[in-house]
Amino acid sequence: MSDQNSPSPPPPSRATTDMFGDPIGSHPQWFKQSSFLDPDFDSESYIADLRSFVPFDTLRSELRSHLSALKHDLVELINRDYADFVNLSTKLVDVDSAVVRMRAPLTEIREKIVGFREALEGSLVALQSGLAKRAEAAAAREVLELLLDTFHVVSKVEKLIQELPSVPADWSSGDINFKEKGHISNGISLHHAKNGTAVRETQSMLLERIASEMNRLKFYFAHAQNLPFIQNMEKRIQSASSLLDASLGHCFVDGLKHRDESAVYNCLRAYAAIDNTKSAEDIFRSTVVAPLILKVIPHSSSGEVGGQSGDELEEDYKEIKRYIEKDCKFLLEISSTENSGLHVFSFLANSVLKEVVSAIQKGKPGAFSPGRPTEFLRNYKSSLDFLAQLEGYCPSRSAVAKFRTEAVYIEFMKQWNIGVYFSLRFQEIAGALDSALMPTSLSPVQNSNTGEGRPFDLTLKQSISLLDCLRSCWKEDVLVISCSDKFLRLSLQLVSRYSNWLSAGLAARKANKSGSNPGSEWAVAAIPDDLVYLVHDLNCLAAEICGGYLEHVLERLRSCSTEVLDIVKQSILQSGKALKDIIPQLITSIIETLVEQSVEDLRQLKGITATYRMTNKPQPVRHSPYVSGVLRPLKVFLDGERAAAYLTMETKNELLKGAAFEITDRYKELAVSLVDVARKTETSLQKIRKGAQRRGGANLDNSEYISDTDKVCMQLFLDIKEYGRNLSALGVEAAKIPSYCALWQCVAPADEQNTIKF
Repeated sequence: MSDQNSPSPPPPSRATTDMFGDPIGSHPQWFKQSSFLDPDFDSESYIADLRSFVPFDTLRSELRSHLSALKHDLVELINRDYADFVNLSTKLVDVDSAVVRMRAPLTEIREKIVGFREALEGSLVALQSGLAKRAEAAAAREVLELLLDTFHVVSKVEKLIQELPSVPADWSSGDINFKEKGHISNGISLHHAKNGTAVRETQSMLLERIASEMNRLKFYFAHAQNLPFIQNMEKRIQSASSLLDASLGHCFVDGLKHRDESAVYNCLRAYAAIDNTKSAEDIFRSTVVAPLILKVIPHSSSGEVGGQSGDELEEDYKEIKRYIEKDCKFLLEISSTENSGLHVFSFLANSVLKEVVSAIQKGKPGAFSPGRPTEFLRNYKSSLDFLAQLEGYCPSRSAVAKFRTEAVYIEFMKQWNIGVYFSLRFQEIAGALDSALMPTSLSPVQNSNTGEGRPFDLTLKQSISLLDCLRSCWKEDVLVISCSDKFLRLSLQLVSRYSNWLSAGLAARKANKSGSNPGSEWAVAAIPDDLVYLVHDLNCLAAEICGGYLEHVLERLRSCSTEVLDIVKQSILQSGKALKDIIPQLITSIIETLVEQSVEDLRQLKGITATYRMTNKPQPVRHSPYVSGVLRPLKVFLDGERAAAYLTMETKNELLKGAAFEITDRYKELAVSLVDVARKTETSLQKIRKGAQRRGGANLDNSEYISDTDKVCMQLFLDIKEYGRNLSALGVEAAKIPSYCALWQCVAPADEQNTIKF
């Protein structure tokens, strides 16, 4: 043992130092031996982390070196304690006896634990059995108490019902024969009732108490209806319920008849207690509302109209409103009493509105027919006003929301077929515009033919029809706010239809084909003065649509949100711009027509060549007669009554410049072509003349010879000077027209080409 306690000599050192003084067997900084001792050490993740910055061969070499060192250390440890390792088996003496001695107490402890566990399980079973019996007893006791309570409540209800008068007429008198009891069970003495009001109030209070007991009885019956005892009492319960309903109905009717607020209030609370609101609503409808409505809209039980056959509802609604204010308001106020619990009733919907709807369906079924749009809309708006009047009796917003979700309210709104109404209005309005656009010619109004119309009056029946149709969409007796999106779409479609009518006509006019596009005949046959009407009307329509018409539409839709109003505004402004965009096409069409008329005179240019070719006429000294007629169509148009009355100065200037430029372009094309042909002909003739002279040996002096081409150019030069003076007379500077300058350069003498002077 002394050898074991003596300190062991240190292991021989294996390390030697290198040239830097570090041990040769030491590991680098990245190789941490402590990582192998971590409980959660993972070899794969360890190698993966090191391989990101250490070569694989280096890592493998370090691991092998570390393994070799560990094996060496293990061998050294075994050699150091080898003596103790060998002597370990010799010190284990009498081990079996020690094991036997320790086993006996362990076995005894195990037996005690098993016995205790068995006793504990037995106690647990007994306890659970007792608890189960206790639960069964509690359930049986609960059922028994429920049956006893049910029996007591049934007896109590029957006893209270017996205290009620047997004849409803007895309630209105002060002398009521009761049983020998001087007091009812609620403690109110009936001997103090001196008049019918006190009797009704007492009876209503008693009925309210019976109703609360019946409510308890229904609760008990719902929880124990399968028990034989309860099934045997079912007839008694039904009989008591029927007696209560009958008595409560009589009391409620009597209270309504005498307008006894206390009695009515108590009856309503009784109806609410037994969850029988429908009976109260039906009684009020049949006893109060129905006779009043029958006075306004008489009809027989078979549905035949008993009064006049008119389907107008406005006056009927006025009468009904007065009756409601006079005869129904008191009950509506009672049912809307705050914190009364009477909010479960819906007399407005299930009594008043239901009876009104039924009376209209039987007495005036034609009121719902959209076949007569004007009367239909008037009735529809009157009905909306009537519903708004009824909503005024609702005490809160939640009550209004509840009223609008009632089945009779929804059914009443479905009676008004707004979709069919809009379809009829669509056909009526759109058909009116289509009819106006059908004629094969433009249709000026009466004062447009004389040019006496005011600057901002529409001149064509087609344009007037469009504006009338647009305004019809938003008239008071046409528009339905719930369909305002459809009417807006119809308005935009009307403008689009008118725009397409114009565009198609102008396209056919440009192609000069009317048969290929039916409905465009008016454009092919129209003269420039007719198109002036369209230019004027488009300006007026665009101004009206983007001005007063837009304001009127926004005013009608003022109840909508800002976002909706912005969308409506942008769409209408865009439609007005679409009309404005057609005006340049009309101006172009007018210019093309005027140019074609002017070109008819320009075609006389061909006669200039015939005048001077192969003739001895002297050089021209004045312009040709045709020049005066070139700009005549343009001048006549601009000086005409229609242009003066309906075209703005800006439009006139645009037409003048456009036509002048276009006519000058055509003038230049014809003149340049004419000069080119003359020069080519002159060149050919000179070649022939020179050949003849050469063969004849003649030697003529050509120093003063003026060729036919020079004469033609001189004539054209005189013509365009006169043409330029005519342009100036109209207010157009010829020098600013590129084609005129090019024509001047083509025909002017050499000494005048750089200066344009008339």
